[in-house]
Amino acid sequence: MTERQEKLFILTGASRGLGRALAEQLLREAGCTLLTLSRQPLAALQEQARQSGAQLVQWQQDLTDAPAAARRLAEWLQAVPPGRFGSAALINNAGVIPRISRLGDTRSAGSDAADLAGLSQSIRAGLEAPLLLCAAFLSATRQWPAGRKVLNISSGLGRRPLAAQAPYCAAKAGLDHLTRCLALEEAARSHEEGGQGARVCAIAPGVIDTDMQAQLRGASAQDFPGQGRFAALKAEGQLASAEDTARRLLAYLARPDFGSEAVDDIRRHG
Repeated sequence: MTERQEKLFILTGASRGLGRALAEQLLREAGCTLLTLSRQPLAALQEQARQSGAQLVQWQQDLTDAPAAARRLAEWLQAVPPGRFGSAALINNAGVIPRISRLGDTRSAGSDAADLAGLSQSIRAGLEAPLLLCAAFLSATRQWPAGRKVLNISSGLGRRPLAAQAPYCAAKAGLDHLTRCLALEEAARSHEEGGQGARVCAIAPGVIDTDMQAQLRGASAQDFPGQGRFAALKAEGQLASAEDTARRLLAYLARPDFGSEAVDDIRRHG
């Protein structure tokens, strides 16, 4: 396989749920080099990479320290020969739900100050980290001949408000608008002399049977008015599997018209 056929994928939040399913499927692709930024590396992914012949680099990275993560990514990308990869994609998947409660019930004194930290971490991991990682990725790869893509994993909750989920909803709404701005910037770059803008999209993946869903179902109905609806989705078998959702997202990423919509929903595509 020639160098220009190699494909680079950079994925956040690969240690569980949808992120892990995405990582497992990416490692099955021929010519794949996968860099993950997660809470912890997984021996199972390393073994899969060894068996498939894929190249896997796993970073244990705290995404709530977004500047450190972005600097590390920029330095790594700058060390890559520009012609090594035929394509490069950044997938911002990581997200954090803090303690489920109404914002006005946040505990902020003494030993309960952890609530404030949780709110901050949700915004940092869900919005600040994608923003800084996009900046690092797009800047460091600007001169690459490779086709470049950014896939930001959004949520329906970024487009529909939900009580007791203000931090998560705000982060995902911000991620959508960040992606719209990036789409405009990269489209303009494509029209510049010799320019090649990246294609970008923020996509809602639907309702998936993951630990995050279990966290929502397990919340107190008093603290979380939407608890009953999320419990019903599970009871009625309406949750998609992480594996099927990952397959659909990667098929979407591979489409020739990827990026034609800056904000999308995977449920619109069969």
